[in-house]
Amino acid sequence: MPDFKSHPLFKKLFSLDLPPEDYAVFGSGPMYAHGLRKGIADLNIIARGKAWQKTHEFGGEQTAHSGLGKAVLPAEGIQIYNAWGPGKWTADELIDTSEIIDGIRFVTLDKVADWKELMGRPKDIEDVEAIKTYLENLKSARNSG
Repeated sequence: MPDFKSHPLFKKLFSLDLPPEDYAVFGSGPMYAHGLRKGIADLNIIARGKAWQKTHEFGGEQTAHSGLGKAVLPAEGIQIYNAWGPGKWTADELIDTSEIIDGIRFVTLDKVADWKELMGRPKDIEDVEAIKTYLENLKSARNSG
């Protein structure tokens, strides 16, 4: 497992002091948390409630890249969104079903794979295959043990 406390992007995230029950890491962050990525260049965060309200301390909102919802860029390499697309998920669903790794909420890998399939970019297709293989291996290990 990565050492989140020493990673520069996670240190920036922790310094924002967002309520942990109201946000989750999405994008490639969950892949990094599971060891499917050696590094990450940015953190994409889905936020709601008090965490989203707190983002207003960091600067102005702008329209999210997806065109759904708003984004706030509180620190270099961190983007916080109040909606995520493409896809059918609400911020509440993504956060409520997230998994907690080392005290940090991460959107589940199955949802990351679904989102990356919808995106369909070449890098996303590779990521989907890596996630599916990882999840299949994890399931096989659980069933054999």
